[in-house]
Formats: sequence, C-alpha cells, structure tokens
Amino acid sequence: MPWNPETYNQFKNIRYQPFFDLTEFISPQNIKTAIDIGCGTGEQTHILSQKFDKTNFIGIDSSAEMLAKSEGFQTEKLSFQLASVEEFFYANQKFDLIFSNAALQWSDNHEELFPKLISHLTENGQFAIQMPMQAYNVLNIILLELVQEKPYSDFLNGWKRVPTMLSIDEYAQIMFDGGLKDIQIIQKVYPIIADDAEKLFDFISGSALIPYMDRLSEEQSEIFIGEYKKRIEKTFSKFPAIYSFKRLLLYGKM
Repeated sequence: MPWNPETYNQFKNIRYQPFFDLTEFISPQNIKTAIDIGCGTGEQTHILSQKFDKTNFIGIDSSAEMLAKSEGFQTEKLSFQLASVEEFFYANQKFDLIFSNAALQWSDNHEELFPKLISHLTENGQFAIQMPMQAYNVLNIILLELVQEKPYSDFLNGWKRVPTMLSIDEYAQIMFDGGLKDIQIIQKVYPIIADDAEKLFDFISGSALIPYMDRLSEEQSEIFIGEYKKRIEKTFSKFPAIYSFKRLLLYGKM
C-alpha cells in the first residue's frame, strides 16, 4: 500500500494549517538556499518558494508516488529529488533553511538525526520542523494496541511501529547543544471534527496505517480494518466527535 496522494489530500485543509503556522516563524533574511525534507507532492514546497521568492529550494521525499505529483511545481528556483533524509546526510551541502512538515516522525534515532540535521545549517541558518505527536494521539494509540494482539500480531509476524519522537525536553536540549538560538517549541492541538468513525479512519489511513497495510494480505486487511473501525467507534462514543490531534512545532536559528 504505497503513499496515495489522493487519500492523503482528503484532509488537505487540516494538514496544511500546521504548515502555515510553522512558516510564520521563518525570517526571510539571508535565506538563499533551503531544503524541504519529506516534501510529498511538492505543493507546500512550492508555497514556500513563492513566500521566499529569492531562495533556491530543493524538496526531497522517499515516495516516488508522492513526488510524481511535483512535476508541475518545478521552476528555476525549485527542484525535487527522490531521496530519504538519511541519504541527505551524505551530502556536504549546507542550507540557510532546513524545513520539514509532518515527515520526520517516520525516521528513527532522533537523538542522532536532529544533531546531524542541525549540522547542515549555515552560519545564520534556520531550523523549522513540525511532527504529529503519534504517541499521544488517540487513533495511533488504538492502532498500536491492536497490532500487538492476536491474530493481528500473527498477521504482522510481530512487527509494529513504535513512535520514535523524543520528549519536548530532549528536543530542547538537542537544539540548544546544536547552537540554535531563539528556540520556539510549541505543542498544539489541531482538532478534527468527525461526523462518524469512517472519517477518522480515512484520516489515519492516509498516513500511519500505511506501513501495516503493506504487510497484510487482502483478506487480513479486511479483518484488521473491520476491527480497527469498531474500536474507533467504541472510543469515540458519540458523533459528531472531536479528535484532539496533537502536533509539535520546533524552530530555532544559528
């Protein structure tokens, strides 16, 4: 089950608000080069390149399906590349802005990842990152509980994806140790109002559910999805319901 741009963009307005909130931290001064890590379809990178129109942008993403949608956004100052954040480490290039919106939660070893990212900043570089707080979001909690139960754990051969994010205190320390100043760290709720359990399922099916669906057969998927939807309905006992989706915004500059 590869990343599906259409499924992901069903909740475009909900997913874009934290992006706009994150961009408000960024100063336009001295930004000549910038990278958007986990750029997806490239639409948000395009918005950034228009906002900071004197900056050369590159967007990287590890999903060919998502990047296929980026072709129409390419310009002289905006290009895209199929690459993971880990591959980015091997480049010697430094950037005036390192930006990532809702992508780095998929990467492991943040205690090593974030110092490496910060090391790619220029002397006056800016660091702007947003990640959903999966360990504290109800749909993710239900999902993690479910995949550890039989028969679903057998379907998955015991595989599960444990949230990799660190604590706010740990990110603050990493950013401080990396030499960042004017540090801003905000945990913010972006509520989703759902008329039924199906809408909540559709929201998570475009992101956190994907790695599990990749590992299940068609028959197993039907069983798994059916039980997952039942648990969502049980957890959200009445509809319309509010889902208090939590995100972490990080900003600092050298």
